[in-house]
Order: sequence, then C-alpha cells, then structure tokens
Amino acid sequence: MSTGQKPIVVVGSINLDLVAHTDHIPVAGETVQGSGFEMHPGGKGANQAVAVARLGYPVKMIGKLGSDAPGQQLRAHLKGAGVGLECVGHSEGASGVAMIVVAADGDNCIVVTPGANADVTPEFVDLHADVIRNAGVVLTQLEIPVDTVRRVAELCSSHHIPLILDPAPAQTLPDDLLKRVTWFTPNETEAAFYAPDGLNGGAEADSSVMAQRLLQQGPAGVLLKMGSRGAYLATKRMEVQLDAIEVNAVDTTAAGDAFNGAFAVGLLLGKTAVESARFAIAAASLSVTRAGAQPSMPVLKEVEELLGSVARV
Repeated sequence: MSTGQKPIVVVGSINLDLVAHTDHIPVAGETVQGSGFEMHPGGKGANQAVAVARLGYPVKMIGKLGSDAPGQQLRAHLKGAGVGLECVGHSEGASGVAMIVVAADGDNCIVVTPGANADVTPEFVDLHADVIRNAGVVLTQLEIPVDTVRRVAELCSSHHIPLILDPAPAQTLPDDLLKRVTWFTPNETEAAFYAPDGLNGGAEADSSVMAQRLLQQGPAGVLLKMGSRGAYLATKRMEVQLDAIEVNAVDTTAAGDAFNGAFAVGLLLGKTAVESARFAIAAASLSVTRAGAQPSMPVLKEVEELLGSVARV
C-alpha cells in the first residue's frame, strides 16, 4: 500500500473475549456443558482495526485500555497486528471484557462489560481531533458511550470525512446522529430495532422496506448485513441485493467486524460502494470459517482469491 494513503481511523472498543463452546446457546435458567474455552483479543473497534490492518491498509485506533494484565496483552496484540496505537489511552482499572457463547452451528451470544471503554469520552476524542480530520474514513460502533459516537459524527461531518457506523449493540441514538453518518451498517436484528415498522408482519423483514425506513432517518447510505443471505445496499439513488458466498461456518463471532473493516478498505482502494460490499462479503465469509474474532480476519490475497473463485463459477 502507498504510504501516502490517508489512514482508516477506528474509534471504538478494545476487549478481551472469553469464548465458551457448547452444543447450543442456553436459554434463561439453563445450564449447558461446554466443549471448549479460549481467550482471544476482541472488541468491535479493535476487531475492525485488525480487519483493516490484516488487509494491508494503514489504520489508527482511538480507544482506551485498562491498567490490568489483559490491557498489556491487548496492546501488544494490536501493535503486532499493525494497528497504530498512538491514540490508545490508559485508564486505571479493568479493560473491557466480552463473554461469548458459541454454539455448534456457529451462532453466538455475547455479554459485554465496558471497563476502560467507558472512559472513551467526547473530551478524549477531542484530544485526537487532528487524527480524525486527516482520516480517509472513520469507523465507529456502540461499545463506547453514545455521546462519544455523537462527537465523532460531529467531527467527521465538519471536516467532510466519511463515517461508517456499526450500530452494535443496538440502542437509542440521538436524533441528529444518523444525519451525519455516511454508511449505516446494521445486521438484521439491529435494523429491526432502529426501524421496527420495516418488519413485514412479524420477524421477516423486507430488505428494501427496511433500508428505506433507515434511510429516512438520515444516513446517506445503508448496508444491511444479512449473514447467509448476503447484504443489501441502499442509497437514495440505488438499491442492490448482494448474494452471500457459501462457506462452512465455524464461528460467526466478529464476521460483522470483518465486513465493516473490509468495506472501508474497499472504498479507499477506489472500489465502488457495490464492489466494496462484495469485497466485504468475501472477507466476512472467510472470517466465519475460523474460530475467534481477530484471529479469524483474512488477508488481502485470501479475499481476492475467494472473489476470483466466485467470479469463475
């Protein structure tokens, strides 16, 4: 990659993932037998930053780590992955933790405890406003305070920097936030939270209706992540259904993060939005064939080879 390229800047969470494997995800009150346990570096922000770095594109992270041993380990891992850490601060106390249960079919459920991520405040972001101002694209999520995400959106809007918002975990947003978002990238569950009137008589969502409901809330573009059903891209000028790539899913953890990171890379490599979304689908498809969050992120050659094999079919 050219050293002259503007970096992707990720403002978000850095967590330690505690992953338990079991036959199925337990319901309330149920205890199930686990078949395995691992600890992996995670956090939606860090995952997306590593996804970008693994694809060979320059990336900087804005976030915070705790003063505990996991904080040191997570910092070392991000540095080793090639993520720029000059804007990763330090908080006294615990780093963020995510407890993840992965079922045999690859589905997962997650409980996130913020830790130091709660200290990524608007004031902390303002300390690094120059980094945002010089970004090619900014990625953010909702595992940091919503007020901070709003401040990131204000900075991006004032300096005309494209902003990609991954609205996870889903929560109520300030009325003006989405009007400053370039690409809004929910999965289907999150989309139903933000636009419940897009549901077609129940849990089944009409992708076009859902996307239009979301566009009405202000973002310039919507990219619905639909897992095995691919993705749906919509702006005021176009709508495109993008097919999934069939793979053997092992662990869906961080597939959405692989998608978001790759979509941002695609845009800055000069691909169209549709081409970037196909690129993102390929990256996410590769990620679900491997265990863990950051360890599952593909490199550029793998994504290009998968896209090439699909094109030849």
